[in-house]
Amino acid sequence: MKHVLARLQEGPVRPGAWLGAVLARLGALPGRLLGYARGRLATPHGFARAVVLRAPVLVPGEAWADQAIAEVAALPPEHARHWEDLLRHALALVASRPARTWRTRARELLDALGADEVTARTDGWLSTFATAPPGSADGRTEHNDSALRGLLWLRAVADERTADPRLLGAVVESALGGRPRRARVASAAVQVLSTVDGEPALAEIARLANRVSHKPTLRMLDRVLAVKADVLGVSRGEIDEIAVPRFDFTATGHGSRAIGDAQVELTVEPSGVRTRWRDHDGMATKSVPASVRAEHADELRELRAFVKDVNTTLAEQKTRLERLFAEHRVWHFEQWRERYLDHPVVGTIARRLIWIVGVHACVYYEGGLRGLDGQPVSVRPTDDVALWHPIDHEADEVLEWRALLTEQRIVQPFKQAHREVYELNETERQTELFSPRFTAHILDQQRFHAAATARGWLNQPRSTMDADCLPTVRELPEWGLRAELWVEGIGDAFDVEPSESEGYQYVDTEHVRFYPLYAPENTASAAGADYAPWDDVTDDISEPLPLAHIPPRVFSEVMRDVELFIENASIGADPVWEDNGVDSSYRGYWDAYGFGELSTAAVARREIVRRVLPRLPVARRCTVTDRFLEVRGDLRRYRIHFGSGNVAVAPDDRYLCVLPKQVKGIDHDVWLPFEGDAALRLILGKALLLADDSTITDSAIAEPPG
Repeated sequence: MKHVLARLQEGPVRPGAWLGAVLARLGALPGRLLGYARGRLATPHGFARAVVLRAPVLVPGEAWADQAIAEVAALPPEHARHWEDLLRHALALVASRPARTWRTRARELLDALGADEVTARTDGWLSTFATAPPGSADGRTEHNDSALRGLLWLRAVADERTADPRLLGAVVESALGGRPRRARVASAAVQVLSTVDGEPALAEIARLANRVSHKPTLRMLDRVLAVKADVLGVSRGEIDEIAVPRFDFTATGHGSRAIGDAQVELTVEPSGVRTRWRDHDGMATKSVPASVRAEHADELRELRAFVKDVNTTLAEQKTRLERLFAEHRVWHFEQWRERYLDHPVVGTIARRLIWIVGVHACVYYEGGLRGLDGQPVSVRPTDDVALWHPIDHEADEVLEWRALLTEQRIVQPFKQAHREVYELNETERQTELFSPRFTAHILDQQRFHAAATARGWLNQPRSTMDADCLPTVRELPEWGLRAELWVEGIGDAFDVEPSESEGYQYVDTEHVRFYPLYAPENTASAAGADYAPWDDVTDDISEPLPLAHIPPRVFSEVMRDVELFIENASIGADPVWEDNGVDSSYRGYWDAYGFGELSTAAVARREIVRRVLPRLPVARRCTVTDRFLEVRGDLRRYRIHFGSGNVAVAPDDRYLCVLPKQVKGIDHDVWLPFEGDAALRLILGKALLLADDSTITDSAIAEPPG
């Protein structure tokens, strides 16, 4: 077939003769050749035309298309012809949106077949497309993509209640999840989803906006949400609140469903959704009942997908709620209770946080909101509610909250009572307009980009092909501000994927500045220098704002973000950096970061280790010092750095490479006061591992470098 395709593409040939020869030899046109014939021979003549028209309307070779071809072929001839007409009409959709004539004809075809039948059958095809594993679309063609777009737009012609928002969202994710991306299919699914009214559709659009990384599709989703927010008279933030799915949970963090004669109970715990099964007699079982495995495999598969979806939503909501620290959000009590405290999904997060209700700081336990004294807090429907932040409270009160959360074994979804606080230091008071606190850190660019975008910053990867770049920016519209972090490409080591962007492998960090939200954009060379407004505007609004004028909470949250980027992306925290064969000129930085003075986050981590250490089985073998957790193994002594997690072996502080995959981690039964600090768990896991070093067989650990 490759030879035939190559010959067709070379020059003038007689398509009919070539197609006829292939058809005579194979009995049917292979899918790729049929796709080529339809795509390239727009006006075939004679035999070629007959071949193309006699073939199935869709090109075989892709799961959903094969399913559709088989189902239509199994129908009675007259009924099958109606379906072929419908598929051909789907293929006739060329524009991004259907014209009136296309809609009119689609309505006629829907009436002829029955909208219920069309919806049921095409839902099956779209579901097959949406659930196809990555890499399974090798047989895809532009022809089939056109058919998919037409089938999606049939939803907008039929009664909108027949459109399943979750299915449309799954189509979007599947279309963007493979290589190459099928952007036009995703675009059609988003456009159809935008025509569907109701909370489920709104929830799906918001969910996609938090998950999609394909920029054109993301811009489309943002526009749709902006329009819907305007129609409802609410902010984008409120849209995100309203749109959180409830997953049919009957109470906060609890749900159940029957599968066959068994029952599964679903409970949201800090580690995720936990399932508990009961058999037909109501007896608890340790695993999935055998009858469910044998007789209800599809429903069991659907349950597992459901649990995964709930866990993904929980992670997204934790990220969203943590971003509220840098926003100026206030809710009326009843609104807050509905969207947060009593929401079946968000409530599992909100009930582990400290809130200001009226004038009282409180957290939820023992069935209600209680203050530091353990007494129920009196609330009124007219009370305002805000998220508690430690920067607004005295140190003694913060310590009391930490003690209460420990006493009640409340695991916070992210750092709140233990949150790092960043205040202006003496150097920043002198520089006035910028913070040099985090300059000169060397970061892996890919990891930095991932960390920045995950926390809501806009970042343009630095490339040797770019003359100018924008800074890394976090917009803070509630405060009328934007924060800028400048990074610049360094060295000659380019990305290992030269076909993508010729990007720098490393960037180093420069100053942090704050500007009015709508100040002119700044640019500079990707390799640094000439940091200035892109259009050479020089006025008051183009100048950075004095750091002393930035609200303390905003300053603290921005600086915390930047330090997290460094923790996630610094080469000093990469245990295998030395083995990568990179420029040794960065070795001084690697040593300084990997074993040097602690950052604000590392100091906070040290204090947490100091508190939880007595409850660990290796407590007697461990000592907390200024920068290290020192561990006495059976064979050697080790020092684990609280910032980088790097390990040095006594007596001469030789570096010991311990990879995260070598660390089993700490048991989830070991109570920690918050989630999300992977470095904390890694450090404690390394302590458990090295304290028992006589049982280690891996030579990388059992035999430190000599």
